[in-house]
Amino acid sequence: MTFDPATLVYDDRGLIPCIAQEAATGEVLMMAWMNAESVARTLETGRVTYWSRSRAAFWVKGESSGHVQALIELRLDCDRDCLLALVEQQGPACHTNRRSCFYTAVRNGAEVEIMAPVED
Repeated sequence: MTFDPATLVYDDRGLIPCIAQEAATGEVLMMAWMNAESVARTLETGRVTYWSRSRAAFWVKGESSGHVQALIELRLDCDRDCLLALVEQQGPACHTNRRSCFYTAVRNGAEVEIMAPVED
């Protein structure tokens, strides 16, 4: 069966959340939004392409930073309304220069930074 991005369930803005996970380690790196065209571009190029809501433009991860996400596999959840991109991440995934965007934990009611920025 051939995959068609139009068969996914998008929100009222035409977007679907996509979680990026390091394929080799299972580390959760980030969450960003895609639309049908960015899903298609990701599958065509092998470079993960998101939709930037703030810029209203396509965003190829690593295009300006060099912190590329190479697609290993794209997975759909059971409701087809969320994606999981298994990737090979080069460098930090977060714009704060951390490996993951999930660098703050809530422990005993307090926020705790659990990951420092990557040193250049």
